[in-house]
Amino acid sequence: MAEAVFVLTGAGVSAESGLGTFRDAGGLWRRFDPMRLATPEAFARDPAEVLAFYDLRRRGVVAAQPNAAHRALAEAQARLAARGGRLFLCTQNVDDLHERAGAEAVHMHGELLKTRCQACGGIHAQHGDLGVDEPCPACGRAGGLRPDVVWFGEMPKHLDRIDEALRGSDLFVAIGTSGSVYPAAGYVAEARALGLRTCELNLEPSDNAHLFDLVRYGPASEIVQEFFR
Repeated sequence: MAEAVFVLTGAGVSAESGLGTFRDAGGLWRRFDPMRLATPEAFARDPAEVLAFYDLRRRGVVAAQPNAAHRALAEAQARLAARGGRLFLCTQNVDDLHERAGAEAVHMHGELLKTRCQACGGIHAQHGDLGVDEPCPACGRAGGLRPDVVWFGEMPKHLDRIDEALRGSDLFVAIGTSGSVYPAAGYVAEARALGLRTCELNLEPSDNAHLFDLVRYGPASEIVQEFFR
């Protein structure tokens, strides 16, 4: 195993925990219109509808449990750290299953179990439903809280930190990603340009599978454990 590993995870790593993916045949965006539910304009137009959708997703996250893939990544992160290495875990997922498995992760698309106040910018834990008129715990303004997730048309989070980590790695591993959402889908090409080895662990080939040096396909709970053993 390399000593500086960059791992990118997508919805596929949480699928076996009962959380839906987004773009496959039964994916979330096949059943719901993202332009009505996941944009700043949608929230401004009908905050009650948007919050109800995210309440439903939040309940699913709270009820879910980490699976063997989450635990394998947490264990690999701890093993590498113990011998002076590093596993930088960058996730596109807005759930907290990596953390509940014991890992530290950078959430480039935000976190569903947090809210952000549009008035003061304060970020707060949110495990229950979020009412339209709920006041901000910091500034007291009502009606300004939104899920702290990245909507369509918004800039992903922590891009500078992610870029620095990628440049300091010697192995890039993508797990459970579609390879269709940028900028995350471009990381494998950037990794190759930097001279990193690249590996895809996925249920089926992603849109950019041809860019990986090594590919392994199957359920994440099986192949992630095998790879990081």
